[in-house]
Formats: sequence, structure tokens, C-alpha cells
Amino acid sequence: MDASDLRYLRLLSQSFPTIADASAEVINLSAVLSLPKGTELFASDIHGEHEAFAHLLRNGSGSVRLKIDDAFGDLLTEPEKRELATLVYYPREKMALLLDGKDEAARGAWVAVMAERLVALSKQASGKYTRSKVRKALPPEFAYAIEELMTENNHAVHREAYHRDIIDAVIRTGRGPAFIEALCHLVQRLSIDHLHIVGDVYDRGPAPDAIMDTLAGYHCLDIQWGNHDIVWMGASLGQRGCIAHVVRNCARYGNLSILEDAYGINILPLASFAMDAYRDDPCVAFGLKGDPDLTDAQRELNVKIQKAMAIIQFKVEGQLIDEYPGFGLDDRKLLHRIDHERGTVEVDGVEYALTDRVFPTVDPADPYRLTPEEEAVMQRLEQAFVGCEKLQRHMRLFLEAGSLYKITNGNLLFHASVPMNEDGTLREADVLGQRYKGRELYDVLEHHVRAAFFSDDEDERRQGRDLLWWLWLAPGSPLFAKSKMATFELYLIAEKEARKEVKNPFYTLQDDPEAMGRIFEDFGMDPATSRIICGHVPVKAKDGEDPVKCGGQVLTIDGGFSRAYQPTTGIAGYTLISNSYGFVLAAHEPLESAEAAVRDERDIHSSRRVVERVEHRTLVADTDTGAQLKQQVADLEQLIAAYRQGLIPERG
Repeated sequence: MDASDLRYLRLLSQSFPTIADASAEVINLSAVLSLPKGTELFASDIHGEHEAFAHLLRNGSGSVRLKIDDAFGDLLTEPEKRELATLVYYPREKMALLLDGKDEAARGAWVAVMAERLVALSKQASGKYTRSKVRKALPPEFAYAIEELMTENNHAVHREAYHRDIIDAVIRTGRGPAFIEALCHLVQRLSIDHLHIVGDVYDRGPAPDAIMDTLAGYHCLDIQWGNHDIVWMGASLGQRGCIAHVVRNCARYGNLSILEDAYGINILPLASFAMDAYRDDPCVAFGLKGDPDLTDAQRELNVKIQKAMAIIQFKVEGQLIDEYPGFGLDDRKLLHRIDHERGTVEVDGVEYALTDRVFPTVDPADPYRLTPEEEAVMQRLEQAFVGCEKLQRHMRLFLEAGSLYKITNGNLLFHASVPMNEDGTLREADVLGQRYKGRELYDVLEHHVRAAFFSDDEDERRQGRDLLWWLWLAPGSPLFAKSKMATFELYLIAEKEARKEVKNPFYTLQDDPEAMGRIFEDFGMDPATSRIICGHVPVKAKDGEDPVKCGGQVLTIDGGFSRAYQPTTGIAGYTLISNSYGFVLAAHEPLESAEAAVRDERDIHSSRRVVERVEHRTLVADTDTGAQLKQQVADLEQLIAAYRQGLIPERG
């Protein structure tokens, strides 16, 4: 044993000062290693759809109902199972309906029945966890009572009487509803051991802030940043290109309330400017996406703000492109190519008619200069985004729980793609004058993202902020799935040939084992046993497109959480479940509403597809956590040997 090993063991002995202490920990860890692995849930592209997402967390992507079936079999009728499931998902709301009008005796009888059922369900859900882990999950107020109810006792008669006494005490003290709610939340928590969000919490849907609040309180979480998350991160730092996109996109989907109500960002100066500058403009190219529930006045305001911010975005992006020629985005600059007299624009040597010819704030002689009014609007928006405490808190969650990619249990998680060439080799990207590819590209970009928030050097922070803008839209970015049309083309050119989007070769190579193998090798993974889990590009399930690629080595789980994309995908999102038996892909139908789920006991209907079933149940020992625990066991066994050899004295 060398000196460095001995130094480490002496440090370890401070936590385990005797052979008995170290041996006890070895026994405990060995017990943990023998348990089945916990359930992991993967979700992607939630896009502000909080109600549907929250429901899937509450029902464990369908696992709660499966546990009810396992726990009760034929002991409960189908209506009783539905009622119990709905109670677990929405305990407070369901109790309000079920107990309304009941007298005290009837309420107590109901609590007694449901408490017994929920305890049985909790025991079913906790079967794969150590008692210590379950104890940590127990709600503090009722921890002792619930633990006693969940603990087996060989004396059945005594056990039943003991349980009745505990539940009677809960009812007698008026804490029955709170006790039921605590048990429901325990079942929810035990149904999912770890949650992976594979990008795009933000944009399109109405409540990304509520999703972030939900994630902030989640017990075990990681997030891979999506392009729509990155652009909000940039906006929170005052990056103008990101702010222009965020505000324009909120207006485009009729979701300005995200800015005003959720984050308290004052858009009155912008609204006043837009209504004045485009007062007599029908804004013909700037209709809203989807069918937002707005009054005529609200719709007009959203349309005019959308156009005002689109023009500002064209200008701000043009300035950034000139400042960073290495970004290679010159083809996105089109304002200077407009022929205002003819109402046309030249793109790649072809002249196209504009769908909207009214540009009151664009100076043909200096098209990328903001007018004084536009400059004032942007200054106010910068201050509002940077000064919003709630937004800053949510972005800090991205930094604390998030990254551009994650490797876990043989899975490579990232939101969009690894840039590739058509021949299946990794594509290089220029990042501030240096060229990177694959994992190295991801790592250097994540360094710059964090520098944008935390660097002491102002120039490094500024470059990091501007890279956030580049990261969400540039062809060399790993968040870039396809050769996006410029926002200009999206709005102002009707011809399809000018609006064509060509996918990154990563997407055409997803069924190529050799190309995917290069990615695994570059990320230090075994191509024979690894898989990629990603999202970003909606899978058109209604057209027969398969989210499972390359024999199950690539799983694309963007199925259309966003209502705006559900007509394209034909479903309302995918979730992927990894448990001790393998991988299951769930395709979900739309949730009518949380209110209907409570009132009519309507769950989200999901079709489940087994992607992989393992021959032998996966244990904690087979996971990354297991590898860490095995190392701890090995270290402790070394410490025990050192004690026995007299190299380190026991201190007990």
C-alpha cells in the first residue's frame, strides 16, 4: 500500500473510525447494490405545456396505474381503481369533490378506507428502495405514522388493530385529508426515481414558468439545455438577439402573458411603440400560430408586436453577424437586399416578391440601424429581463441541474444533434476562431455558456452571451438540427424553394450503426451497449415515422407536447421509461384538462411499447451509481484491511 493510498484511508477513517463502523457500511452498501434499479423518466420538448406535463409526473407516465393493478388485482373494481388513481394524481381536488356534502362520520369512514388502500399502494411503489431511502421520502408531519403502517408485522391481528388505532387517531384529530394528501404525494414520488428533461422547456406553450417551478421542487433531476432554453438563458443576460426572439415568439403564439404575468416584464413601452409605428399596417405576413384564445384587440396587439420585434430582430441579428463574421451567418442578413420600390428581395441570386412590403422603421440607406424608438424599446427590455428575479432564479436552475449533454447508465442525452458530415464523420465548427467537433465541441460551448453567467472577465461574459445567440441557430451548433431559414424568410417569402430546410446529416444517419458508433466512441462510450436519447425534431407518428432508430440505439422522443405541433405528430408527446425490466416508450394522447381529469377521472391514454426487455432484472449494481458504490465498498474493505494490519489505529 503506497503513501497516497494510506493518506486517503486515514481521511476515510475519520468517517468510519472502527472496523465495526466500516463493516456496517459495507453491509449497507452491498444491500443497496442488490436492489432493482429505480425508474427513470425521460421527457423532451415540453414547450410550456405545464398542465399535460404535470399530469404525466403525477401519474408517473402511467406507472401509478400499473402499480394499482399490481397491488390490488381483482380486489378493486375498475371504477374503484380509476377513483384511486385520480386521487393519487390530484388529491386535494379529488377530495373536495368526493367529500363535498358528507357528514363527519362518512368523511372519517372514507378516509379510513382510502388510507388503507394508499398504504398498500405505497408499499407496492417502495418495493425497490431501501427503507432508508423510503424514510427520506416520507412527509415529515406523518413520517412515523406512515412508516409504522408500511412496516410488516407477523402478528396479523395485532397489526390490523394497530393500523386502525393509527388511522383513527389521524381522523379524530381532524388531519384525515392532510394524511391522504401526504400518502398520494408519497406514491407520486416513489413512482419516479429520477427525471431527465431532454431540452426545450420554453416557447410556444403558455406556462414554462410553472414547469420551472415544478422542476425546482423535484427530488432528483437533470436537464439537457434545448435551443429554446438557451435563447431564454441569453435573454436573461440581456443579449439582444435572444431578447428579440423571445418576445417575438411569445407574440407569435399569443403568449405575451408569459412575459407580463409570469415574469413581470413590462411590455407597455413596446406595445405603445408597435401600435404607433404599425398603426395603419395590416401586418399581413404576421398572423398568429395556432388558435390562441384572444379577443380581437389582443390579437391585433400580438400581431403588431410580433412584426415590430421581427424587424428589430432582423436589425439586431445583422449587427451581430457583422461583429462575428466567424459565425458564418451572413446569409441571414437580408434587409439590405430589399428593393423597396419593387417590393422584392434577392436570396441566393433569385428575386422573390415580399409577402409584406410595409417597413416604416427600415432606412434603405442604413437598414440595420435601430430607430431611436426601437433603441429605447430594446433598452427597456434589456433592463426588464436582466432585472427579473424570477427569471434569473429559473435560469440558475438550468445551470445547477443542467448541461448541454449527459452520459448516464450507458445513455448519451442531448437535445438535438451531434454535427456530422454527410459521410458520417464528425463535423467541425468554428467557435471564436478555434475549431472543435463532437464531445470537445459540446464541452467548449458549455464552458462559454457558464462563462456568460459567472466569468469575472467582462469580455468573456460578453462573448459567452453572444455565443448563446449563436448556439441556438447556427449550422455548426449541436443544437442546430437543420439549416434553418432566416426569420426573414419565414415571414416574408412565400416560395417553398426559398423556405426549404435541410436537416443536419445526423438525422439522416440515425439508422447508420457505423455513424452512430463514431459518436459513441468520441464520447468515450461502448458502441455495442450505448444509446442516444434526444428530441428537438418532432416525430411524425401519424405518418408512420418511428422514434426508435438504429435497432434501438437512437431514441427520438419529441412527440409533440406543444399543442401547436400535435397536428404534425398526431400524438401529444412521448415519454421514455427506463426501469429494472428495460425500456418502455409511451406515446400520449392529449389531456383534455386537469379539471376533466379530476371530475371525470380521465387519465391521459398512452400506448406503451417495449423498446428493450432485459434478460435479467437490472440492479443498482449495474448502474453508474452502482459503480460508485462498488468503489466505496472497495475503499472500505481496504480500510478494514489497514485496521487489521495495524497500519491505521482504530479510534473506537
